[in-house]
Amino acid sequence: MEQPLPDVRRDGLRNILRNLAWLLGGKGFAAVISLVYIAILSRSLGVKDFGHFSLIFGTAQALVAIASFQTWQTLVRFGAKPVTEKNWPQFGRLTWLCGAIDVSGAVVGCVIAFVVFYGFGHTLQLNPRYIDMAFAFNCALLWSRMTAPNGVVRVLDRFDIGSYVEAVVPAGRLIAALIILFVGPTVGRFLFAWALLDLLSGALYWYAAWRLAPEAMSRANFGKWRQAMEENPGLGAFFGITYGNSTLDALTKQGPLLAVGYFLGTSAAGVYRLADQLAQSIGKFAQLVARAVFPEFVHAQIGSDAEAFRRMVRRVTIIAGIGGVVVTVCAMLLGGPLLDLVGGDAFATGASILLPLAIGASFELASVSYEPMFYATGHASYPLIVRSVTVVAVAVAIVAMVGMGAAAVGWAVALGMAIGYALFSILAWVVLRELAAHKAPK
Repeated sequence: MEQPLPDVRRDGLRNILRNLAWLLGGKGFAAVISLVYIAILSRSLGVKDFGHFSLIFGTAQALVAIASFQTWQTLVRFGAKPVTEKNWPQFGRLTWLCGAIDVSGAVVGCVIAFVVFYGFGHTLQLNPRYIDMAFAFNCALLWSRMTAPNGVVRVLDRFDIGSYVEAVVPAGRLIAALIILFVGPTVGRFLFAWALLDLLSGALYWYAAWRLAPEAMSRANFGKWRQAMEENPGLGAFFGITYGNSTLDALTKQGPLLAVGYFLGTSAAGVYRLADQLAQSIGKFAQLVARAVFPEFVHAQIGSDAEAFRRMVRRVTIIAGIGGVVVTVCAMLLGGPLLDLVGGDAFATGASILLPLAIGASFELASVSYEPMFYATGHASYPLIVRSVTVVAVAVAIVAMVGMGAAAVGWAVALGMAIGYALFSILAWVVLRELAAHKAPK
Protein backbone atom coordinates (compact mmCIF):
# COMPACT_ATOMS: atom_id res chain seq x y z
CA MET A 1 0.00 0.00 0.00
CA GLU A 2 1.42 3.38 -1.01
CA GLN A 3 2.15 5.85 1.74
CA PRO A 4 0.36 9.18 1.42
CA LEU A 5 2.44 12.14 0.37
CA PRO A 6 3.00 14.91 2.87
CA ASP A 7 0.13 17.35 3.05
CA VAL A 8 2.35 20.39 2.81
CA ARG A 9 4.05 20.93 -0.52
CA ARG A 10 7.73 21.70 -0.10
CA ASP A 11 9.30 24.65 -1.85
CA GLY A 12 12.55 22.91 -2.81
CA LEU A 13 14.61 25.86 -3.98
CA ARG A 14 13.53 28.02 -1.04
CA ASN A 15 14.46 25.24 1.40
CA ILE A 16 17.82 24.77 -0.33
CA LEU A 17 18.57 28.49 -0.04
CA ARG A 18 17.43 28.55 3.59
CA ASN A 19 19.57 25.54 4.49
CA LEU A 20 22.50 26.99 2.55
CA ALA A 21 22.11 30.30 4.38
CA TRP A 22 22.44 28.50 7.72
CA LEU A 23 25.42 26.51 6.49
CA LEU A 24 27.09 29.62 5.13
CA GLY A 25 26.38 31.41 8.38
CA GLY A 26 28.63 28.90 10.11
CA LYS A 27 31.09 28.28 7.29
CA GLY A 28 31.23 31.92 6.21
CA PHE A 29 32.22 32.78 9.75
CA ALA A 30 34.70 29.90 9.66
CA ALA A 31 36.19 31.07 6.36
CA VAL A 32 36.94 34.54 7.69
CA ILE A 33 38.32 33.23 10.98
CA SER A 34 40.38 30.54 9.24
CA LEU A 35 42.31 33.14 7.26
CA VAL A 36 43.48 34.64 10.55
CA TYR A 37 44.50 31.41 12.28
CA ILE A 38 46.11 30.02 9.12
CA ALA A 39 48.13 33.22 8.86
CA ILE A 40 49.23 32.81 12.49
CA LEU A 41 50.05 29.14 11.95
CA SER A 42 52.00 29.55 8.69
CA ARG A 43 53.92 32.67 9.74
CA SER A 44 54.80 31.40 13.22
CA LEU A 45 55.88 27.91 12.15
CA GLY A 46 57.68 28.84 8.95
CA VAL A 47 57.68 26.95 5.67
CA LYS A 48 59.41 23.79 6.94
CA ASP A 49 57.35 23.17 10.09
CA PHE A 50 54.16 24.28 8.37
CA GLY A 51 54.98 21.62 5.78
CA HIS A 52 55.21 19.01 8.56
CA PHE A 53 51.90 20.17 10.02
CA SER A 54 50.33 20.09 6.55
CA LEU A 55 51.50 16.56 5.77
CA ILE A 56 50.23 15.28 9.14
CA PHE A 57 46.89 17.05 8.71
CA GLY A 58 46.53 15.98 5.06
CA THR A 59 47.28 12.35 5.95
CA ALA A 60 44.71 12.53 8.74
CA GLN A 61 42.03 13.83 6.38
CA ALA A 62 42.82 11.09 3.88
CA LEU A 63 42.61 8.43 6.60
CA VAL A 64 39.31 9.86 7.86
CA ALA A 65 37.89 9.44 4.36
CA ILE A 66 39.31 5.93 3.97
CA ALA A 67 37.94 4.77 7.33
CA SER A 68 34.65 6.71 7.19
CA PHE A 69 31.49 5.58 5.42
CA GLN A 70 29.98 9.09 5.24
CA THR A 71 26.92 7.71 7.01
CA TRP A 72 25.20 11.11 6.97
CA GLN A 73 24.38 10.50 3.30
CA THR A 74 22.81 7.14 4.14
CA LEU A 75 20.72 8.71 6.91
CA VAL A 76 19.44 11.40 4.57
CA ARG A 77 18.80 8.96 1.71
CA PHE A 78 17.00 6.28 3.78
CA GLY A 79 15.90 8.36 6.77
CA ALA A 80 13.78 10.93 4.93
CA LYS A 81 10.82 8.56 4.57
CA PRO A 82 10.55 7.42 8.23
CA VAL A 83 11.08 11.01 9.38
CA THR A 84 8.27 12.19 7.08
CA GLU A 85 6.05 9.45 8.50
CA LYS A 86 7.31 10.14 12.07
CA ASN A 87 8.32 6.49 12.38
CA TRP A 88 10.94 7.22 15.04
CA PRO A 89 11.77 3.60 15.98
CA GLN A 90 12.67 2.80 12.36
CA PHE A 91 14.69 6.00 12.05
CA GLY A 92 16.40 5.21 15.36
CA ARG A 93 17.41 1.72 14.24
CA LEU A 94 18.91 3.24 11.09
CA THR A 95 20.72 5.92 13.11
CA TRP A 96 22.27 3.44 15.53
CA LEU A 97 23.36 1.22 12.64
CA CYS A 98 25.11 4.19 11.03
CA GLY A 99 26.67 5.09 14.37
CA ALA A 100 28.00 1.55 14.80
CA ILE A 101 29.53 1.66 11.34
CA ASP A 102 31.16 4.99 12.23
CA VAL A 103 32.69 3.46 15.37
CA SER A 104 34.02 0.42 13.52
CA GLY A 105 35.51 2.72 10.89
CA ALA A 106 37.29 4.76 13.57
CA VAL A 107 38.81 1.59 15.07
CA VAL A 108 40.03 0.36 11.69
CA GLY A 109 41.32 3.84 10.88
CA CYS A 110 43.44 3.92 14.03
CA VAL A 111 45.03 0.61 13.01
CA ILE A 112 45.78 1.98 9.54
CA ALA A 113 47.20 5.18 11.05
CA PHE A 114 49.55 3.10 13.23
CA VAL A 115 50.85 1.24 10.18
CA VAL A 116 51.19 4.45 8.10
CA PHE A 117 53.08 6.55 10.64
CA TYR A 118 55.21 3.92 12.34
CA GLY A 119 55.87 1.95 9.17
CA PHE A 120 56.07 4.63 6.48
CA GLY A 121 56.52 7.98 8.27
CA HIS A 122 59.97 8.37 6.68
CA THR A 123 58.40 8.13 3.22
CA LEU A 124 56.49 11.35 3.92
CA GLN A 125 59.79 12.91 5.10
CA LEU A 126 58.32 13.56 8.56
CA ASN A 127 60.68 14.47 11.35
CA PRO A 128 60.92 11.37 13.63
CA ARG A 129 59.96 13.43 16.69
CA TYR A 130 56.56 14.13 15.10
CA ILE A 131 55.58 10.47 14.58
CA ASP A 132 53.93 9.91 17.98
CA MET A 133 51.95 13.15 17.89
CA ALA A 134 50.94 12.52 14.27
CA PHE A 135 49.50 9.13 15.21
CA ALA A 136 47.62 10.56 18.22
CA PHE A 137 46.27 13.44 16.10
CA ASN A 138 45.00 11.05 13.42
CA CYS A 139 43.22 8.91 16.02
CA ALA A 140 41.55 12.00 17.49
CA LEU A 141 40.28 13.11 14.08
CA LEU A 142 38.99 9.63 13.27
CA TRP A 143 36.87 9.56 16.44
CA SER A 144 35.67 13.16 16.07
CA ARG A 145 34.64 13.01 12.40
CA MET A 146 31.87 10.39 12.72
CA THR A 147 29.01 11.66 10.56
CA ALA A 148 25.89 9.82 11.79
CA PRO A 149 24.82 12.67 14.12
CA ASN A 150 25.37 15.17 11.28
CA GLY A 151 22.94 13.12 9.20
CA VAL A 152 20.30 13.29 11.95
CA VAL A 153 20.60 17.08 12.06
CA ARG A 154 20.37 17.40 8.28
CA VAL A 155 17.49 15.01 7.64
CA LEU A 156 15.50 16.90 10.29
CA ASP A 157 16.21 20.19 8.44
CA ARG A 158 17.99 21.64 11.48
CA PHE A 159 20.87 23.18 9.58
CA ASP A 160 20.80 26.05 12.09
CA ILE A 161 21.95 23.69 14.84
CA GLY A 162 24.69 22.35 12.61
CA SER A 163 25.99 25.84 11.89
CA TYR A 164 26.23 26.59 15.61
CA VAL A 165 28.12 23.37 16.32
CA GLU A 166 30.53 23.81 13.42
CA ALA A 167 31.31 27.38 14.47
CA VAL A 168 32.98 25.95 17.60
CA VAL A 169 36.00 24.66 15.67
CA PRO A 170 37.11 27.84 13.84
CA ALA A 171 36.41 30.06 16.83
CA GLY A 172 38.32 27.68 19.09
CA ARG A 173 41.21 27.42 16.62
CA LEU A 174 41.56 31.20 16.51
CA ILE A 175 41.64 31.46 20.30
CA ALA A 176 44.06 28.52 20.52
CA ALA A 177 46.32 29.99 17.82
CA LEU A 178 46.55 33.30 19.70
CA ILE A 179 47.39 31.52 22.97
CA ILE A 180 49.99 29.31 21.25
CA LEU A 181 51.52 32.36 19.56
CA PHE A 182 51.92 33.92 23.01
CA VAL A 183 53.37 30.86 24.81
CA GLY A 184 55.49 29.66 21.88
CA PRO A 185 54.40 28.08 18.54
CA THR A 186 55.24 24.43 17.93
CA VAL A 187 53.78 21.79 15.64
CA GLY A 188 52.77 19.69 18.66
CA ARG A 189 50.83 22.48 20.34
CA PHE A 190 48.87 23.27 17.19
CA LEU A 191 48.08 19.59 16.60
CA PHE A 192 46.91 19.15 20.21
CA ALA A 193 44.62 22.19 20.03
CA TRP A 194 43.17 21.17 16.65
CA ALA A 195 42.49 17.61 17.88
CA LEU A 196 40.84 18.77 21.11
CA LEU A 197 38.50 21.13 19.25
CA ASP A 198 37.50 18.49 16.72
CA LEU A 199 36.67 16.06 19.55
CA LEU A 200 34.54 18.75 21.21
CA SER A 201 32.66 19.42 17.96
CA GLY A 202 32.02 15.70 17.47
CA ALA A 203 30.62 15.37 21.00
CA LEU A 204 28.36 18.40 20.48
CA TYR A 205 26.95 16.86 17.28
CA TRP A 206 26.01 13.67 19.15
CA TYR A 207 24.38 15.73 21.89
CA ALA A 208 22.43 17.77 19.30
CA ALA A 209 21.20 14.59 17.59
CA TRP A 210 20.02 13.18 20.90
CA ARG A 211 18.15 16.40 21.80
CA LEU A 212 16.52 16.71 18.35
CA ALA A 213 15.36 13.08 18.07
CA PRO A 214 15.20 11.57 21.58
CA GLU A 215 12.70 8.90 20.51
CA ALA A 216 14.95 7.77 17.71
CA MET A 217 18.11 7.85 19.86
CA SER A 218 16.47 5.71 22.56
CA ARG A 219 18.44 2.68 23.75
CA ALA A 220 15.45 0.53 22.78
CA ASN A 221 16.45 1.02 19.13
CA PHE A 222 20.10 0.13 19.69
CA GLY A 223 21.61 -3.09 18.37
CA LYS A 224 18.84 -4.01 15.92
CA TRP A 225 21.18 -4.05 12.93
CA ARG A 226 19.49 -6.88 11.03
CA GLN A 227 16.08 -5.25 11.28
CA ALA A 228 17.49 -1.93 10.10
CA MET A 229 19.00 -3.63 7.03
CA GLU A 230 15.72 -5.41 6.26
CA GLU A 231 13.73 -2.17 6.57
CA ASN A 232 15.98 -0.37 4.09
CA PRO A 233 16.52 -2.45 0.93
CA GLY A 234 19.66 -1.43 -0.93
CA LEU A 235 21.29 -0.01 2.21
CA GLY A 236 24.42 -2.18 1.98
CA ALA A 237 25.07 -1.31 -1.65
CA PHE A 238 24.55 2.38 -0.93
CA PHE A 239 27.03 2.21 1.97
CA GLY A 240 29.62 0.60 -0.28
CA ILE A 241 29.18 3.09 -3.10
CA THR A 242 29.26 6.19 -0.90
CA TYR A 243 32.32 4.81 0.89
CA GLY A 244 34.15 4.28 -2.38
CA ASN A 245 33.12 7.71 -3.59
CA SER A 246 34.29 9.54 -0.44
CA THR A 247 37.59 7.64 -0.49
CA LEU A 248 38.26 8.56 -4.10
CA ASP A 249 37.31 12.16 -3.39
CA ALA A 250 39.83 12.25 -0.52
CA LEU A 251 42.53 10.83 -2.79
CA THR A 252 41.79 13.61 -5.27
CA LYS A 253 42.06 16.28 -2.57
CA GLN A 254 44.85 14.97 -0.32
CA GLY A 255 46.80 12.82 -2.77
CA PRO A 256 48.44 15.75 -4.62
CA LEU A 257 49.67 17.26 -1.32
CA LEU A 258 51.21 13.94 -0.27
CA ALA A 259 52.74 13.59 -3.74
CA VAL A 260 54.34 17.03 -3.42
CA GLY A 261 55.75 16.06 -0.03
CA TYR A 262 57.10 12.77 -1.39
CA PHE A 263 58.59 14.07 -4.66
CA LEU A 264 59.47 17.68 -3.84
CA GLY A 265 60.03 17.80 -0.06
CA THR A 266 58.44 19.16 3.10
CA SER A 267 58.96 22.86 2.34
CA ALA A 268 57.29 22.52 -1.07
CA ALA A 269 54.42 20.72 0.66
CA GLY A 270 54.01 23.67 3.04
CA VAL A 271 53.72 26.16 0.16
CA TYR A 272 51.39 23.85 -1.75
CA ARG A 273 49.23 23.32 1.34
CA LEU A 274 48.67 27.03 1.92
CA ALA A 275 47.62 27.55 -1.71
CA ASP A 276 45.49 24.41 -1.55
CA GLN A 277 43.90 25.57 1.72
CA LEU A 278 42.68 28.74 0.03
CA ALA A 279 41.51 26.89 -3.09
CA GLN A 280 39.76 24.17 -1.08
CA SER A 281 37.67 26.80 0.65
CA ILE A 282 35.87 26.86 -2.70
CA GLY A 283 35.55 23.10 -2.61
CA LYS A 284 34.15 23.35 0.91
CA PHE A 285 31.54 25.79 -0.37
CA ALA A 286 30.61 23.19 -2.99
CA GLN A 287 30.21 20.61 -0.21
CA LEU A 288 27.93 23.00 1.67
CA VAL A 289 25.73 23.38 -1.38
CA ALA A 290 25.61 19.60 -1.76
CA ARG A 291 24.58 19.18 1.89
CA ALA A 292 21.81 21.74 1.47
CA VAL A 293 20.67 20.24 -1.84
CA PHE A 294 20.65 16.53 -1.01
CA PRO A 295 17.71 16.45 1.48
CA GLU A 296 15.55 18.47 -0.91
CA PHE A 297 16.40 16.25 -3.86
CA VAL A 298 15.40 13.20 -1.81
CA HIS A 299 12.07 14.80 -0.79
CA ALA A 300 11.44 15.87 -4.38
CA GLN A 301 11.92 12.29 -5.51
CA ILE A 302 9.50 11.06 -2.84
CA GLY A 303 7.00 13.58 -4.20
CA SER A 304 7.43 12.08 -7.70
CA ASP A 305 7.15 15.43 -9.50
CA ALA A 306 9.61 14.83 -12.33
CA GLU A 307 9.37 18.26 -13.96
CA ALA A 308 9.77 20.12 -10.65
CA PHE A 309 12.75 17.93 -9.84
CA ARG A 310 14.43 18.63 -13.20
CA ARG A 311 13.75 22.34 -12.81
CA MET A 312 15.33 22.34 -9.36
CA VAL A 313 18.45 20.56 -10.65
CA ARG A 314 18.79 23.01 -13.55
CA ARG A 315 18.47 26.05 -11.28
CA VAL A 316 21.07 24.82 -8.82
CA THR A 317 23.43 23.87 -11.67
CA ILE A 318 23.16 27.30 -13.30
CA ILE A 319 23.75 29.11 -10.00
CA ALA A 320 26.75 26.89 -9.22
CA GLY A 321 28.18 27.37 -12.73
CA ILE A 322 28.06 31.14 -12.36
CA GLY A 323 29.75 30.76 -8.99
CA GLY A 324 32.53 28.73 -10.60
CA VAL A 325 33.25 31.48 -13.11
CA VAL A 326 33.32 34.12 -10.36
CA VAL A 327 35.70 31.99 -8.31
CA THR A 328 38.15 31.61 -11.20
CA VAL A 329 38.20 35.35 -11.89
CA CYS A 330 38.75 36.13 -8.19
CA ALA A 331 41.66 33.68 -8.07
CA MET A 332 43.28 35.36 -11.06
CA LEU A 333 42.93 38.85 -9.60
CA LEU A 334 43.29 38.30 -5.86
CA GLY A 335 45.19 35.03 -5.43
CA GLY A 336 48.68 36.52 -5.18
CA PRO A 337 47.83 39.35 -2.75
CA LEU A 338 45.80 36.96 -0.58
CA LEU A 339 48.67 34.47 -0.30
CA ASP A 340 51.06 37.29 0.56
CA LEU A 341 48.64 38.56 3.20
CA VAL A 342 48.15 35.17 4.82
CA GLY A 343 51.57 33.54 4.51
CA GLY A 344 54.02 36.35 3.88
CA ASP A 345 57.00 36.45 1.52
CA ALA A 346 58.03 32.86 2.27
CA PHE A 347 54.84 31.59 0.60
CA ALA A 348 54.82 34.03 -2.35
CA THR A 349 55.60 31.24 -4.84
CA GLY A 350 52.24 29.70 -4.00
CA ALA A 351 50.44 32.17 -6.31
CA SER A 352 51.34 30.03 -9.34
CA ILE A 353 49.86 27.02 -7.53
CA LEU A 354 46.68 28.72 -6.36
CA LEU A 355 45.36 29.58 -9.83
CA PRO A 356 45.13 26.00 -11.23
CA LEU A 357 43.83 24.70 -7.90
CA ALA A 358 41.11 27.38 -7.90
CA ILE A 359 40.18 26.43 -11.46
CA GLY A 360 39.89 22.80 -10.37
CA ALA A 361 37.76 23.80 -7.39
CA SER A 362 35.49 25.85 -9.66
CA PHE A 363 34.79 22.72 -11.72
CA GLU A 364 33.82 20.98 -8.48
CA LEU A 365 31.52 23.85 -7.59
CA ALA A 366 29.91 23.86 -11.06
CA SER A 367 29.06 20.14 -10.73
CA VAL A 368 27.74 20.40 -7.18
CA SER A 369 24.14 19.43 -7.98
CA TYR A 370 25.06 16.25 -9.85
CA GLU A 371 26.13 13.95 -7.04
CA PRO A 372 23.08 14.59 -4.79
CA MET A 373 20.88 14.17 -7.86
CA PHE A 374 22.40 10.77 -8.65
CA TYR A 375 21.96 9.60 -5.05
CA ALA A 376 18.36 10.80 -4.92
CA THR A 377 17.43 9.10 -8.21
CA GLY A 378 18.98 5.72 -7.40
CA HIS A 379 22.12 6.14 -9.54
CA ALA A 380 24.62 6.16 -6.67
CA SER A 381 27.19 4.26 -8.74
CA TYR A 382 27.60 7.15 -11.20
CA PRO A 383 29.57 9.45 -8.86
CA LEU A 384 31.80 6.47 -8.05
CA ILE A 385 32.53 6.02 -11.75
CA VAL A 386 33.27 9.71 -12.22
CA ARG A 387 35.50 9.88 -9.13
CA SER A 388 37.43 6.82 -10.34
CA VAL A 389 38.10 8.42 -13.71
CA THR A 390 39.07 11.70 -12.01
CA VAL A 391 41.54 10.01 -9.64
CA VAL A 392 43.19 8.11 -12.50
CA ALA A 393 43.41 11.29 -14.59
CA VAL A 394 44.93 13.29 -11.72
CA ALA A 395 47.41 10.51 -10.84
CA VAL A 396 48.59 10.09 -14.43
CA ALA A 397 48.94 13.85 -14.88
CA ILE A 398 50.88 14.23 -11.60
CA VAL A 399 53.34 11.48 -12.52
CA ALA A 400 53.87 13.09 -15.92
CA MET A 401 54.19 16.68 -14.65
CA VAL A 402 55.60 16.58 -11.08
CA GLY A 403 59.13 17.08 -12.35
CA MET A 404 58.13 20.62 -13.37
CA GLY A 405 57.33 21.61 -9.78
CA ALA A 406 54.39 22.12 -7.42
CA ALA A 407 52.54 24.44 -9.83
CA ALA A 408 52.49 21.63 -12.39
CA VAL A 409 50.84 19.40 -9.78
CA GLY A 410 48.16 22.09 -9.46
CA TRP A 411 47.54 22.01 -13.20
CA ALA A 412 47.34 18.21 -13.04
CA VAL A 413 44.55 18.57 -10.48
CA ALA A 414 42.74 21.14 -12.65
CA LEU A 415 42.93 18.81 -15.65
CA GLY A 416 41.51 15.88 -13.70
CA MET A 417 38.67 17.99 -12.27
CA ALA A 418 37.79 19.26 -15.77
CA ILE A 419 37.54 15.67 -17.04
CA GLY A 420 35.36 14.75 -14.05
CA TYR A 421 33.07 17.73 -14.65
CA ALA A 422 32.58 16.80 -18.31
CA LEU A 423 31.71 13.20 -17.44
CA PHE A 424 29.38 14.32 -14.62
CA SER A 425 27.51 16.63 -17.02
CA ILE A 426 27.02 13.90 -19.63
CA LEU A 427 25.68 11.39 -17.09
CA ALA A 428 23.40 14.01 -15.50
CA TRP A 429 21.88 14.83 -18.89
CA VAL A 430 21.22 11.12 -19.52
CA VAL A 431 19.62 10.56 -16.10
CA LEU A 432 17.31 13.58 -16.34
CA ARG A 433 16.13 12.47 -19.80
CA GLU A 434 15.45 8.96 -18.52
CA LEU A 435 13.60 10.36 -15.50
CA ALA A 436 11.39 12.52 -17.70
CA ALA A 437 10.61 9.60 -20.02
CA HIS A 438 9.85 7.25 -17.14
CA LYS A 439 7.44 9.63 -15.40
CA ALA A 440 5.79 11.03 -18.50
CA PRO A 441 2.03 10.32 -18.85
CA LYS A 442 1.36 7.11 -20.81
